[in-house]
Amino acid sequence: MAQMKLFALNATRELGSRVAAALGRALDAHEEREFEDGEHKARPLTDVRGADAYVIQSTHGDAQASANDKLLRLLLFAACLREHGAARVTALVPYLAYARKDRQTKARDPVATRYVAQLIEAAGIGAIAALEVHNVAAFQNAFRIPTLHLESAPLFLPRAQALAREGPLAVVSPDPGGVKRAQLFREALEAQLGQPVGSAYLEKRRSAGVVSGSLLAGDVRGATVLLVDDLISTGGTMVRAAETCLAAGATRAFALAAHGLFNAGAGAAIVHPALAGTIVSDSVPPFRLDPAARARVEVVECAPLLAAAIRTLAGEEGAG
Repeated sequence: MAQMKLFALNATRELGSRVAAALGRALDAHEEREFEDGEHKARPLTDVRGADAYVIQSTHGDAQASANDKLLRLLLFAACLREHGAARVTALVPYLAYARKDRQTKARDPVATRYVAQLIEAAGIGAIAALEVHNVAAFQNAFRIPTLHLESAPLFLPRAQALAREGPLAVVSPDPGGVKRAQLFREALEAQLGQPVGSAYLEKRRSAGVVSGSLLAGDVRGATVLLVDDLISTGGTMVRAAETCLAAGATRAFALAAHGLFNAGAGAAIVHPALAGTIVSDSVPPFRLDPAARARVEVVECAPLLAAAIRTLAGEEGAG
């Protein structure tokens, strides 16, 4: 039976500590050093030979490190664990960078999701778990190692159930690509409530950064709309969807997304009157929002979901 080792790199240490607490244990010690020229190194401070090692690292960019830097730190640390005898390294990546560019839409386009998968495999990572990726099929097909996709629905169901006590609900995908995600969330919500929940989706086209399309398929009249997506970047898609649903007779609209990136312009979207509220997980802390916008965002913890994933993966391998 392999011994479990649990690490969280410094950029995700706060979340990692909550995951460890949910598992009833402490994080294993490691060291990270920064060098004047921007290079860095990381090493475990405990023996990992023969161990089943788990590394938690979210790869969103922030003021301290870019997405690229966080990804490289994960790769180098995983390779170091393998170098020093870890039997298996599993990456737990709450937010996986480059998951949005999963196919070619223009001539000579990259498929960044597949390239990142190749880097992860080359570093010796034997399995990866990620929370609510942009395209589940593309994520699973990009890797030759085992993947575990963590759906965010369990994080938002309690809030949705509370809203259901105030009137009928409709789960809406703000674009055609997210229909399956919204469908799975609606089915889980119906199972919890024991009653039907409405559904709809919106047309969306993006070209050269310009988003268009406002057709709504489905009935939202008289319902509280739950706009379900994988992430919120600038928030423009959610506002456009909310306005369309309200014009079609919805009583109010809430935005639900696993990852709140909240890039430039998101603050204005979050406080837009078309949105009654925004609910995200803490896979990405809402550090970019000003206090007024932050007050309109409800953040739910993803640590219990990540801890459950570790239990599942460890059980499959018999690790203790």
